[in-house]
Amino acid sequence: MKILFISPRYSGGIGGHAAMLADQLQKYGFQIDFVDPPKIPIKNLKNPSFVITSLLSSFFKGSYDIAHAFNVPSAFAMKAARAKKRVLSIHGVFSDQVNALHSSMLGEAAKTAEQNALRWADKLTTDSKITQKTYKEKLGVDFEYLPSPIDTYKLDNISCVEKKDKQVAYVGRDSYEKGIDILRGIESQIKGNVVYCTNLPWEKAMSTLKSSSVLVVPSRMESLPTVVKEAFYLKVPVIAANVGGIPELVTDKTGILVLPEDPASLLSQINSLLEDKEKTKKLTDEAFDFVNKNMTWQFWLPKYVEFYKKLVE
Repeated sequence: MKILFISPRYSGGIGGHAAMLADQLQKYGFQIDFVDPPKIPIKNLKNPSFVITSLLSSFFKGSYDIAHAFNVPSAFAMKAARAKKRVLSIHGVFSDQVNALHSSMLGEAAKTAEQNALRWADKLTTDSKITQKTYKEKLGVDFEYLPSPIDTYKLDNISCVEKKDKQVAYVGRDSYEKGIDILRGIESQIKGNVVYCTNLPWEKAMSTLKSSSVLVVPSRMESLPTVVKEAFYLKVPVIAANVGGIPELVTDKTGILVLPEDPASLLSQINSLLEDKEKTKKLTDEAFDFVNKNMTWQFWLPKYVEFYKKLVE
């Protein structure tokens, strides 16, 4: 099967999911080509420039069984592609994210683009059940639930020189929606050392995470963050804000949930867990079992393959 992947980037978030999925499908025997055109490296111009350059790049590609776009800005190129079927994957509700992060004018433009993109796809997929539910209630559209699994083979090869006592890790973008400012605001009161992995190669970020005592995810909005699954597998306990799809992963058995934008509660839970080795072991054992049974490519790749094959039957 020949599939064209379209994404503004192929690292982090939904772009990282696209890269991992492509790698797994290529190992299975599918041919995956990529649309990865240049874009203007300025915050509010990246996506608009990508829409134009990816559309042109996609149009001049060959013919494909499926064009698979990752997030709404990629949908224009998906529509232009010469493909028998079209798939659009969205992690989180796109228009809500734009409204929260940008101006109301951009929010309205995003809402229009989103509604068009949803109509252009033959199939819609998302990685979290809350996003699936929200789109159904908000716009009456059906999304197939296909989460982003973790590559256990790569994680098994992550090196860690030594475990750092009371090291608190943040792994993610330095951006408002990720709540990094919330963690920075309480950093001086944390009874440990906070390390920020905001712009590191994946292997380095995972090595730092593996050496840490806890992962903190203080997000204001999320879909189903891959780093939580990675921490589960690396047996690093997770303290996360109760937003988006996070509670689909983090329960009272697998981690600790706190209210979003509640720095006092976040601080209390971090300092408490840093001192509680027994609770740490109980949480990490449960979390490892959960992710190993439910969120690996061994479990999900056959479901992705079946999804693609059914689509072109």
